[in-house]
Amino acid sequence: MKILLVEDDRQICKVVGKYFSDHGAEITSINDGQAAMQVVGQEIGKYSLVLLDIMLPGADGFTICRAIRKNSDIPVIFITAKGREEDILNGYALGCDDYIVKPFLLSALYAKCCAIVKRTEQTDTVLTCGAITLDTKKLTCYVDSREIELTPKGFAILYYMMEHEGWVIDRDTLLNKVWGDDYFGLDRVVDNHVKRLRKALGSAGGQIHTVFGRGYKLTDK
Repeated sequence: MKILLVEDDRQICKVVGKYFSDHGAEITSINDGQAAMQVVGQEIGKYSLVLLDIMLPGADGFTICRAIRKNSDIPVIFITAKGREEDILNGYALGCDDYIVKPFLLSALYAKCCAIVKRTEQTDTVLTCGAITLDTKKLTCYVDSREIELTPKGFAILYYMMEHEGWVIDRDTLLNKVWGDDYFGLDRVVDNHVKRLRKALGSAGGQIHTVFGRGYKLTDK
């Protein structure tokens, strides 16, 4: 876990840096807002998370967070003495993942960072199975690098199958997950959508296998 700490209080940097380093994290401290803006523009991809003070020389934390969110989804946690409601709401409006008012417990801060980084790393927006690649953020599908147009329901079915690659998924599960718990239609609607999905996938349509009497299974071939 690589942490960027933007904080002008050098004692806080020293204490936080030692605690995080002792627990296996790599931490880089920056004491000036303008220097942080340069890192945000050039090196933000190196880090797992940003700990960000608000009251900084050169550029304040809100400005830095705004710059981060222009080109990165990296987790940002504000650690600041500014505890007014409007400041907290502004922080979340700018896209921070948490807002911690000083003073804080080092153990709690470290645990929070670990939890957020772990959750972020587990969120994979690009799924691949055999010839099929699905980008769940851009809502695009590719077969052998060729973009395929899918209906919203087709995309949702394929997304669920790719999240559960190799599992046998029955029709009732697909109805609940794709159409919702309140849908009371026939399971034949699933068969029809899977048929269209296979056709849209072309050569990769054969990756969706019918398991007689049970449902469907997606495999890499």
